[in-house]
Amino acid sequence: MCGIVGAVSTRDIVPILVQGLQRLEYRGYDSCGVAVYSDGLKRARSTDRVAKLLEQVQQESVTGTTGIAHTRWATHGAPAVHNAHPHFSHGPGKDAGGKAGRIAIVHNGIIENHEELRAALQRKGYHFASQTDTEVICHLIDSVYDGDLFEAVKEASSQLHGAYAIAAFCKDEPHRVVGARAGSPLILGVGKEGGENFLASDAMALAGVTDQIVYLEEGDLVDLQLGRYWIVDRSHKPAERQVRTVQAHSGAAELGPYRHYMQKEIFEQPRAVADTLEGVQGITPELFGDGAHRVFKEVDSVLILACGTSYYSGCTAKYWLESIAKIPTQVEIASEYRYRDTVPHPGTLVVTISQSGETADTLAALRHAQSLGMNKTLTVCNVATSAMVRECKLAYITRAGVEIGVASTKAFTTQLAGLFLLTLALAQVKGRLSEEQEAAHLKAMRHLPAALAAVLALEPQVISWAEDFANKEHALFLGRGLHYPIALEGALKLKEITYIHAEAYAAGELKHGPLALVTDEMPVVTVAPNDALLEKLKSNMQEVRARGGVLYVLADADSRIESSDGIHVIRMPEHYGPLSPLLHVVPLQLLAYHTACARGTDVDKPRNLAKSVTVE
Repeated sequence: MCGIVGAVSTRDIVPILVQGLQRLEYRGYDSCGVAVYSDGLKRARSTDRVAKLLEQVQQESVTGTTGIAHTRWATHGAPAVHNAHPHFSHGPGKDAGGKAGRIAIVHNGIIENHEELRAALQRKGYHFASQTDTEVICHLIDSVYDGDLFEAVKEASSQLHGAYAIAAFCKDEPHRVVGARAGSPLILGVGKEGGENFLASDAMALAGVTDQIVYLEEGDLVDLQLGRYWIVDRSHKPAERQVRTVQAHSGAAELGPYRHYMQKEIFEQPRAVADTLEGVQGITPELFGDGAHRVFKEVDSVLILACGTSYYSGCTAKYWLESIAKIPTQVEIASEYRYRDTVPHPGTLVVTISQSGETADTLAALRHAQSLGMNKTLTVCNVATSAMVRECKLAYITRAGVEIGVASTKAFTTQLAGLFLLTLALAQVKGRLSEEQEAAHLKAMRHLPAALAAVLALEPQVISWAEDFANKEHALFLGRGLHYPIALEGALKLKEITYIHAEAYAAGELKHGPLALVTDEMPVVTVAPNDALLEKLKSNMQEVRARGGVLYVLADADSRIESSDGIHVIRMPEHYGPLSPLLHVVPLQLLAYHTACARGTDVDKPRNLAKSVTVE
């Protein structure tokens, strides 16, 4: 959520800043802005997209060698220009020696004590031009500034409660940018020419500019100047951080032949799953890191912590873990888990799931579990350098690549692939996986990319469904057993990008309330694989038809469900047993995508949402 770019250079860095924002725009697009040093502070801000900001800086000739930029997902204050970052300090005025307008700042995160700080600063005569918590930080830095920006940021950050990544500069100290992070990601980019250095919330923002990246750790402060930088840790002691060569995949931000990033990412799933499973020759605990065999041996239960789409992948994994590995499994919404009383158990494997590895609620839930003494931790994550990976003892890194569409697709299917491997590894350690079963599961997993490609070929049939859905305002999704979480995920995708109200239910619950909603204006999507619950599901479908409901059914070829009046059927290419969820979710992704296209919504940047939720 939100994107930060900053730079200190001898060349005009505005093109670099704006290009970085364009690559990070999917993380927040309520507003955007850039500020530079140019004989004082100068900025441009907009509530339009970054492309419009680029036109604005060109028209206003905004140039400079030191600067910061930001693309925002609104928390405090509506999406409006006066709330857009960067913010400038507005000091007490002439009586304070001309302090007004010397500090510029951008910020990701939420400052929990902003109201208290705001009141104290107002008493000192500071004027607030926005409703944001960020402006509080700006004035706070100004209030303690005494000629050294690094010391001012250090002092100000010690008064902040909450999560933040900060980049700031001062008109009195050209060629200097100071950053700080606590609970929100921030990286340092070491420049390749002219002694320039950079800050960003994601390495992708600096692709093509530098591949020399330092991942700042929790509590770090960093001082960027020409030709040098230094870092102090949370104790304000000098810290050495590894410089890594990072290929930031700038090409991932190119659409190619696709209309939207979401469409591109849906069609990248065969490759993403293949990459995620690359090198898996057999089932072994060491796929999850050194010492995994010992940890798995000691485990007698699993606790999964996740949010959103990742939570639904965890719900799917619960069925696998309990049916194949025979291990009791609990799945918790991370944002709820840390705020309720729980009963800790040292034999629990705590599994976090996150696309970005920086999801604030999931990180907080992980730390809460650790504070309770549950130290057997594992993450399934798409970013090897993320906080989630660093803070868990074990990890499986999915290889979905950069996912730019806000509605997650390939991250979900690769998470499922990683979680299925985890299930098999735990089953093996517990002596519940025979050699024949292992061979059969591995064969099915190796065939997944081809199976996914065959499902993608159903797109024309899904488009015809989307034409029906485009003028609806409500939809119901049904699934049973292993496919109930897939129904939940399908409903989430539809509501995220089409703004159609969609709900999902375990089909057996239909008669316990949701059936009251069913009319011919409320399409009912049914995930109907040919499994042990199929006949039960058919009875639930008849309940819908008896009330005039219209069914849209994803059925396996041998399920004996035929199209008829009020029943629309798309036949899946093959039944895929335990791995069926990876296939059945794809038509639901396509349905949401094409319905959104038909309704004319902003598919990749749906209203009120953003990628990588790094605030609570």
